[in-house]
Amino acid sequence: MVGEERLTEKQRDALQVELEELEGRRPEVVAAIKKAREFGDLSENFEYHAAKNEQGLLEARIRTLKHRLDNATIVEEATGEEVGIGSVVEILDESGESMTVEVSAVGGGGTVSPTSPLGAALLGRKAGDTVEVQAPRGSWRAKIRAVR
Repeated sequence: MVGEERLTEKQRDALQVELEELEGRRPEVVAAIKKAREFGDLSENFEYHAAKNEQGLLEARIRTLKHRLDNATIVEEATGEEVGIGSVVEILDESGESMTVEVSAVGGGGTVSPTSPLGAALLGRKAGDTVEVQAPRGSWRAKIRAVR
């Protein structure tokens, strides 16, 4: 299904916490806009434009998070030897460089989306398998060293 996202409960909870934090910032942003309006001429009021821009970015992120949560399918966190959502995978690329990534739709440092070229190549595979990653800049191979 288009727009459907697979998340573990832990990943869904992390998105929910972020959403609640952002919604809690709304009054602070509204107050900043109100204060900036008091500085006068809005056409040349840097503080007003910066506050309105921050409000726009905040509201866009809130909409994105709500959409992701509304369209998420909760899946069991991977616990076996097969790579799934929530797996931490250690790979060795063609140049001999080791990399450890978590397959996660939430994002953040050290994660790869299950829909990214690397994430899609890893899903369903096991330690010892060699995967071919079809990336925009060309394909490359990686050997899965461990799955946790």
